[in-house]
Amino acid sequence: MTVVDIRETNRRVIEQFRAGGEVEGMHRERLALLTTTGRLSGEPRTVPMMVHRDGERWLVVASNIGAPHHPDWYLNLEADSRVRVEVDGRSFDAEALPLLGADYVRTWTELEKEYPFLADHQAKARQARRVIPIVELSEED
Repeated sequence: MTVVDIRETNRRVIEQFRAGGEVEGMHRERLALLTTTGRLSGEPRTVPMMVHRDGERWLVVASNIGAPHHPDWYLNLEADSRVRVEVDGRSFDAEALPLLGADYVRTWTELEKEYPFLADHQAKARQARRVIPIVELSEED
């Protein structure tokens, strides 16, 4: 079995994304870079992730491939919701706001139709009693 070095993969994806060309193995139009502030270190932490455009909103999903715990980037934004977003050829500061209630339910249903693999992630997360957050990246003025 091949072991994937996720840090090396992320480094490569970030480099290719910022260079403006093709990102190996990924759909550039569905990719964003999210920079959070490390909740323990206070240092900037950048991760590539799938992004979804919902009208005027940019959304990211903290699925962590259905793991029993939230991804580190989500824990970071729980501590500090101010983030930096690189998407669609531009960068902006944003506030990361988890969706709640009916907005969450409606949006999850739409996302699952668009990205069927999310159903598997949700099933795995439910085994650990984890609800997968959906986060809106709201551009700051």
